[in-house]
Amino acid sequence: MKPIVSIIMGSTSDLPVMESAAKFLNEMQIPFELNALSAHRTPDKVMDFARTAHARGIKVIIAGAGMAAHLPGVIAAMTPLPVIGVPIKASLEGLDSILAILQMPPGIPVATVALNGAQNAAILALQILALSDAALMDKMLAFKESLKTKIIQANEELGNIVYDYKV
Repeated sequence: MKPIVSIIMGSTSDLPVMESAAKFLNEMQIPFELNALSAHRTPDKVMDFARTAHARGIKVIIAGAGMAAHLPGVIAAMTPLPVIGVPIKASLEGLDSILAILQMPPGIPVATVALNGAQNAAILALQILALSDAALMDKMLAFKESLKTKIIQANEELGNIVYDYKV
């Protein structure tokens, strides 16, 4: 089995956030790889990773980073693949990460999800992959239906809560 999604983070300290992407991809049975590479501390390895990912069969890259958060943009500059950036709350309440990933120059897009939003990054990766894979589209549709079902059930449970003045 070869990975088709790459989850990359600037440091293993980002794993508690990025793990939700790995868990979602695993649940959806999408082969992925998980690596820590730093745009600042291992730039040559990041360059090699970004330039060869598509040749290795990777179709989507999820890149998480905190603080200066250059990793997603550096990768996007060197790969033809879609890059989904996950800003990680590490300093300045995460605003530095959000802006570093979101504010990319023309020609270097990085799809950016919410602060610590690794699960949404994995969902977006599934949506991208599902465009050309009917089995993955079925999984995406089933996931969306499960979200609806959860809300309907939650609303029913709210109806069972008793308060003196609840009507």
